[in-house]
Amino acid sequence: MSCIANFFTYETTKSVVVKSWTVGVINRAVQLLIISYFIGWVFLHEKAYQIRDTSIESSVVTKVKGFGNYSNRIMDTADYVTPPQGTSVFVIITKLIVTENQVQGFCPENNLRYQCTSDRECKKPVSVTGGGILTGRCVNFNATFRTCQIQGWCPSEMDNVDVPVMLEAENFTLFIKNSIRFPLFDFEKGNLLPNITAEDIQKCHFHPLKQPFCPILRLGDIVKFAGQNFTSLAKTGGIIGIKIGWVCDLDHSWEHCIPSYSFSRLDSVSEKSKVSSGYNFRYAKYYKQENGTEFRTLMKAYGIRFDVLVYGNVSEAGQTCTSWSTGLLKSSGGGIQT
Repeated sequence: MSCIANFFTYETTKSVVVKSWTVGVINRAVQLLIISYFIGWVFLHEKAYQIRDTSIESSVVTKVKGFGNYSNRIMDTADYVTPPQGTSVFVIITKLIVTENQVQGFCPENNLRYQCTSDRECKKPVSVTGGGILTGRCVNFNATFRTCQIQGWCPSEMDNVDVPVMLEAENFTLFIKNSIRFPLFDFEKGNLLPNITAEDIQKCHFHPLKQPFCPILRLGDIVKFAGQNFTSLAKTGGIIGIKIGWVCDLDHSWEHCIPSYSFSRLDSVSEKSKVSSGYNFRYAKYYKQENGTEFRTLMKAYGIRFDVLVYGNVSEAGQTCTSWSTGLLKSSGGGIQT
């Protein structure tokens, strides 16, 4: 009977009214702090009531224009831009070390590390840092000294020669066309804003303050915005990042979603390295003589690599937020009165 009686009883919370100005002020101050935190930080600053999409889909098309004079040759984009397809990662070649008329055969190693006096000093099976495979023979390099013989493309490359830099590249221009999409909201946009015209593109040059939405960027300005010196960078090579940010609030109108550009050197660690500083790579052009013998021109290219990096997120208000003010007041002691 006692259990049945307890089951059918009714309980209510006992409310205590404390008539104290001190306790009342503290109570309301705590409530005000909590409400201010949620309104100021959570809702206005962090916008926690919004749904956010960070899975950006992006495409980048680039096009470089300009002419340079290098080794008594006029260079155009087909000569100094690689790869030529206009991708988001490309290289502007600023310096070339050329080794012409190489053919397959046997020749002395150009690397003085393989200087020798007898065959027993040339028994390493592979010349990793040299120009080919060691044959095990010590041969005359010239009348002064001897080096190990290699089998490979001859004559062996000499990449320690001093060659000029194509300084005209500083005035080359880069056109960037970027299209982005956020699949959650099916939102699409591009960096070519709707009010820009073909005449504007021909005349404008990007500047972060004066012309922040111009898609034409001067290479010298890009390097300067990244805090680098163009002449020294063109001599050793390096990697520059062009970052396009899309951070948009879709609660505002479509026109308010605009890109922002920033620039930085991405290989600043290798810049300080004494072993492998800068950026370079090799490529070759192959030919055949009339008798069918293949020969090539080997080029060691130094250049500035540009990486166009796109990031961003968009947010939009989700479903209507449920009432939270009553809960806040109760959790902070809403029964206290002054």
